[in-house]
Amino acid sequence: MPVPQKPGAVRSKQGPNTQSQLKAPAVKGAKVSSKKKDDEDGTETGDGDEWMQGKTLVKPPDQLDLTEAELKEEFTRILTANNPHAPQNIVRYSFKDRSYKPISSVDQLAVHFVLEGNLVHKDSDEARRQRARQGFAEEQTVTETENIAENEDKPETPADGVEDAGDGEDGAGEERSDSVDVQVGKKERKITNQFNFSERASQTLNNPQRERACQTEPPPRATFSATVNQWEIYDAYVEELQKQEKSKEKQKTLSSKKEEDKGKKKTVLVENQSDDITKVAKVAKIIGRMVTQNTFDDIAQDFKYFEDASDEFREQEGTLLPLWKFQYDKAKHLSVTALCWNQKYKDLFAVGLGSYEFTKQSRGMLLFYSLKNSTYPEYIFHTTSGVMCLDIHKQLSYLVAVGFYDGSVAVYNLKEDRPQPVYKSTAKSGKHTDPVWQVKWQNDDIDKNHNFCSVSSDGRVVSWTLVKNELLFTDIIKLSINGAVSEGQEYMKIPDMACGTSFDFHKQIDYLFLVGTEEGKIHKCSKSYSSQFLETYTAHSLSVDAVKWNHFHPKVFISCSSDWTVKIWDHTITTPMFTFDLNTAVGDVAWSPYSSTVFAAVTIDGKVHVFDLSINKYEAICQQSVVSKKTKLTHIEFNPVYPIIIVGDDRGYVTSLKLSPNLRKKPKEKKGQELPKGPEVEIAKLEKLLSLLRDSDNPEQK
Repeated sequence: MPVPQKPGAVRSKQGPNTQSQLKAPAVKGAKVSSKKKDDEDGTETGDGDEWMQGKTLVKPPDQLDLTEAELKEEFTRILTANNPHAPQNIVRYSFKDRSYKPISSVDQLAVHFVLEGNLVHKDSDEARRQRARQGFAEEQTVTETENIAENEDKPETPADGVEDAGDGEDGAGEERSDSVDVQVGKKERKITNQFNFSERASQTLNNPQRERACQTEPPPRATFSATVNQWEIYDAYVEELQKQEKSKEKQKTLSSKKEEDKGKKKTVLVENQSDDITKVAKVAKIIGRMVTQNTFDDIAQDFKYFEDASDEFREQEGTLLPLWKFQYDKAKHLSVTALCWNQKYKDLFAVGLGSYEFTKQSRGMLLFYSLKNSTYPEYIFHTTSGVMCLDIHKQLSYLVAVGFYDGSVAVYNLKEDRPQPVYKSTAKSGKHTDPVWQVKWQNDDIDKNHNFCSVSSDGRVVSWTLVKNELLFTDIIKLSINGAVSEGQEYMKIPDMACGTSFDFHKQIDYLFLVGTEEGKIHKCSKSYSSQFLETYTAHSLSVDAVKWNHFHPKVFISCSSDWTVKIWDHTITTPMFTFDLNTAVGDVAWSPYSSTVFAAVTIDGKVHVFDLSINKYEAICQQSVVSKKTKLTHIEFNPVYPIIIVGDDRGYVTSLKLSPNLRKKPKEKKGQELPKGPEVEIAKLEKLLSLLRDSDNPEQK
């Protein structure tokens, strides 16, 4: 039975014989005469004298009968630390064996309970801040905590030589309680965050630390040793002096070039500096494009996605949506005299700037614009004479042939960073005596030399060949009012010479070409016959401004003139197949690259006219004013891929326009039926219209 203790006494630690020395109080009435029955097993107990007798077990009737061997059999249960919910079928891909392999070790750690405490260590900075806020001094708190710790650490066993353990225990308990009471009485306030801490921990499996590292090959090492004497130092100084002399000679040559070209500004840079400048210029160009595309984002969206919804209600009419407007501040006093798209880079086009007023001639410009940046040209070339025509090579897109008002022709190379052309004709090398109205690149000759042709008001059609650093010329034909001039008739008078204004070479037949004249006639010529014309068409009453072969049909070409008319011809017939009167002078005309029956023309009243012969053979399906009536439109060109056109005017501006779906409409495909595609379809579509006119009595009737 437990031993009662005095109230407030502290039980001290006892030795092995301490329990026998304790005095048990006498218990009265311990003997019980009544019998008690155990509720659990039903055993009966006797009187108080029979307390020490063993219990009698009563066997239940439904208990299982087991043999002695079965009773002695032991069943063991092994408890493991494995997580039953951990998957055992995880596989990972082995790049070494190129197959999936099962993982033997699976993480068996299972977290059952996590609790984040809010206790603060008494020596931490946070505990000091709390004590400082409550007004306790640091030293006082330290002394009080030390006193309490000493009292708690005192042993509970009595001092040596004490015989009576019970008395010692009582005495020690009384003294300890009194000392604690005295110390507690000295305290003014209870110290916060002071507690008795009992550490309880369980030993668990700690995952081993893992490291991931990579080992690279050490850098190559080499030992170098050399001896230096006076002669080697002298040679090094001599080489450095030679380099400085060479650099001085280069600077002298560059300065001499500056003196020769006084009217032209050149920047002479060191090679390293020029490389840095080109890199910076390239980055600046990219940033400029990004800024302009963000600024004109609505135009870019229209260019890519806009479709005119009103076209659904207009079957035979269309509209032109204005997009970007290209302008250069220094070219406002000049007129757009030539336009040409680059066949390789579909967003790049060239603009020739000059003047059609022959009494006010000045310098010209050659500009290259991109649809990605409409605010500033990609390339700028200043010319001493006005640019009248240009053409970009189809395969070598960096070569540009240009014709000038002073009769000279030149070739620019965009790859070379130089403001002057790489080739230019002079009076000694066959230069024209009058303005050059058109230039066209031709296929390479037998010796793989590049060549192009030009036509001028002096009546000459000249072929120019690029040979090394020289531009060679050959007269193909000389025009006259009565016919071609042969070599024996060079003594003819100048007034008999015809003035060429435009020309175009056949798309399939390399030697065949057409020449338009100032007298309004169109001559069909051949490179093989320089002494006569193959055919002459009395086309217009004024000068022929443009003549162009159809992109698809090999027999059809178109012409326009200042006599207000646009005419479509079959070169096998001397009379026009179609004639359209636009009520004002026509500046330029162009065939569409996607349809054989679509063409567009510009007039000096600022309008663009778009025709589609398959829809309407009599009138334009679109007539739209692009600029004010005071501004004259001079040239027009279709983009080779995108459904847009560019239009130039006499104030140096170039406007890009998007064709509505009705202007580029294609026949709809029926379900389960594919319409034929290709140039044969376009040829057949135009041939069908021409056959109707050929069968009629009057082919000029529209």
